[in-house]
Amino acid sequence: MHRSARFACIAAAAALAFSATPAAADTGLSYVNMGDSYSAGSGIFPLAPGISPLCAQSTKNWGHDLAAAKGYELTDVSCGGATTSHFEKAQYPGTPPQLDALSEKTDVVTLTIGGNDENTFAGAAAACALAAVPTLGQGSPCKTLFGDGFATTIKNKVAPNITRALKAVKAKAPNARVAISGYLQILPPTGGCFPLLPIANGDVPYLHGIQQLLNDSVRNAAEQTGAVYVDVSEVSTGHDACQNGATRWVEPLFGANGLSLIHPNATGEKVMAEQAAKALAGS
Repeated sequence: MHRSARFACIAAAAALAFSATPAAADTGLSYVNMGDSYSAGSGIFPLAPGISPLCAQSTKNWGHDLAAAKGYELTDVSCGGATTSHFEKAQYPGTPPQLDALSEKTDVVTLTIGGNDENTFAGAAAACALAAVPTLGQGSPCKTLFGDGFATTIKNKVAPNITRALKAVKAKAPNARVAISGYLQILPPTGGCFPLLPIANGDVPYLHGIQQLLNDSVRNAAEQTGAVYVDVSEVSTGHDACQNGATRWVEPLFGANGLSLIHPNATGEKVMAEQAAKALAGS
């Protein structure tokens, strides 16, 4: 079977299983979705009612998708821009610390976190975009300017933060299955699509590697704390922000469909939910 046809069959089977009637054992479980903009589905409309608009939480994020598919009772405290510090302190006035949503009665927790810590990955993307403009997308100006700086920060600061955050989640919800997802691929391994995603061609492997390091840090934190790691790196290969609108699961900065700039679109969120369901089923 041709590779694309085989992938289509697998995807169709997964979608069918995901959309099936929730199993009786799962229906009614207490489920909390936490974390940052990838978890919140920021940029995807409609916004969730009763949540601060500053959080840009969508009713079409992976938490809502997973709850609908599995019959979970959802409490969604995810919030765009969240760092691990916002698990223990309010991100905005009237927005409680995210850990407050957890208890011994919580059965399932999902989250994405770490991408905003120390402004490392978001900062790397912004810095690389600024560096690319004077070169018109040529060369590797960002790697020349920053070298190993972003990677060092992830290893020394962000990775420990993620581990501490997961330990705090496990402590507050000791009876829950906890699943933390990596981040869908934003860039292809090489090439790029300047100016839609304004990263110089030579910096695409550099920034792609930084994101992979972040995902590896999430995986390691899950392994260290007994959480379930939701691997979305491989499945999102070929669905990055440089692909056409019908194929991509992450939107580019320019020419995006909707407002989820450099973030998952509704399809990307659904894929995250599908991968989470598989990972939780195997835990």
